[in-house]
Amino acid sequence: MMETTQNHDAESGKLLIPKRKVGITGYGAYVPRYRLPGVEIARIWGGNEEGLPVTEKAVAGLDEDVITMSIEAARNALKRAEISPEQLRAVWVGSESHPYAVKPSGTVVAEAIGASGSVSAGDWEFACKAGTEAMVAAIGMVGSGMADYAMAIGMDTAQGKPGDALEYTAASGGAAYIIGPQQGSLVSIEAVYSFVTDTPDFWRRQHAIYPEHGQRFTGEPAYFSHVSTAASTIMREMDLKPADFAYAVFHQPNEKFPRRVAKLLGFKDEQIETGLLSPIIGNTYSGAAIIGLTAILDVAKTGDLILMTSYGSGAGSDAFVLKVRGALKERRANARSTQDYIANRVGIDYATYLRYRGEIVTG
Repeated sequence: MMETTQNHDAESGKLLIPKRKVGITGYGAYVPRYRLPGVEIARIWGGNEEGLPVTEKAVAGLDEDVITMSIEAARNALKRAEISPEQLRAVWVGSESHPYAVKPSGTVVAEAIGASGSVSAGDWEFACKAGTEAMVAAIGMVGSGMADYAMAIGMDTAQGKPGDALEYTAASGGAAYIIGPQQGSLVSIEAVYSFVTDTPDFWRRQHAIYPEHGQRFTGEPAYFSHVSTAASTIMREMDLKPADFAYAVFHQPNEKFPRRVAKLLGFKDEQIETGLLSPIIGNTYSGAAIIGLTAILDVAKTGDLILMTSYGSGAGSDAFVLKVRGALKERRANARSTQDYIANRVGIDYATYLRYRGEIVTG
């Protein structure tokens, strides 16, 4: 096994390969247009404007939340899948910023896209990998034959305490994926591997407004250990090496972490550049890895192998080996590209950001 910073020995033979071959039938992204520059946060809090973790971050507008953004991404995924919403048998939303404490986001999304009725709907939580956790469940549902199509969404309106380091990166956005039979899919799902331990690097207790984090503890024993273990294990078990992949995308809480873990694993910069969106839209938490994948699918070629590895505090990683099929080229133009959303930007100042994020209480 290649050298990593992992602290745990992963068991071999634990790949999640469904008996029924499955794939990604449709995908869609959403990024709100409002952007807060990192230098604006530094100006307010007296931070160093050199070496900021992001250039700017995406901020949800006054009329946007996890549900509304999930609906937009879900509609894009349906356009690319070219199926009717009634064919979906699950609509699952992974997030750590659901608008309701008691009331699922998934039911509202299912109703809005026309999938309600004979469908399973609900919410998933696992910090920043709630989206891929929902994807794994959808793979299991379709792969078992219980359903032909299931939708998994990762979406967040992430928050960081004003003045905290997290405020620079905590952003809004995410993506939706429809999992279906491999035949007719845009991307085949070759295998999945999940690696989980009790490593509490980031948390938010009930009724707390802002999350807490373990400072540098979030790096070595948390992010790097889990991401490198999941990625190296799935490659080893499938007899693949970094050079076999056209693209790789990792969870991106900032720009440095995914670049460092990619180097540890043996990937080159050009393999991760397309999916590395955090410098320009921030860390979209549950949507961070999977929205990076949407940017890759917007340009990938038939036969390309893609490695995607998420990370969620608490802690765990899901690693996927994906292979692009011919139908992707034909259908990706059915919906707006991720870069289209990124290009549609409106800069805002810090006061506007506070208003949009509900930090100013008027009554």
